[in-house]
Amino acid sequence: MRNQEVKKNDRRTRYTRKAIKEAFLNELSKKKFGKISVTMICQICEINRGTFYLHYYDLDDVLDDVLSDALADTSDVLDHVLCPDKMNCTYPFCEKMQSNQKYRPLFFDEIAASRLIGKLSDLAKEDFVTRLMQNSILTYEQAEAIFYFQINGCLTINQMMFKNHCTDWKKIQLTIDGFLRAGIQAFLDPDRA
Repeated sequence: MRNQEVKKNDRRTRYTRKAIKEAFLNELSKKKFGKISVTMICQICEINRGTFYLHYYDLDDVLDDVLSDALADTSDVLDHVLCPDKMNCTYPFCEKMQSNQKYRPLFFDEIAASRLIGKLSDLAKEDFVTRLMQNSILTYEQAEAIFYFQINGCLTINQMMFKNHCTDWKKIQLTIDGFLRAGIQAFLDPDRA
């Protein structure tokens, strides 16, 4: 993003960026990332290419901004699964994806899904692995493997549920939560927790 050139808090800037991201997600729901062009986005938004490039470097930059929006205000699996003070814990990322249809195209495009996993990894891996190792008997490699298993599983279950138009997310979530909780707790070290 061209933060130096664009004032992010300006109303027109927010509107234009929002329009670009919405057009991008709309196109991503119809075609693969590689088939979307800046020209298409500009035509949909009724802006010229200069305006597009004032706000974004390229479509990869738009995708990165969309992913940042999608991942905003989400917590990691340890906060969700091992939350002892809550009766019904929620995992905001999966919950957000289930309740907000606009981000669903990210799950079905190979490039976008791969970038989503990468961004999730960048944001959460270090904290997840460190916290899991501090409270368990797991090595770095084992904790890292659990992290990747979890985020790829989340991606896959969301893909399956969207594709099959599953309406019973809460029941599925409780089942997965129980599975994850039992699996992680099996490796927790009572002397460290």
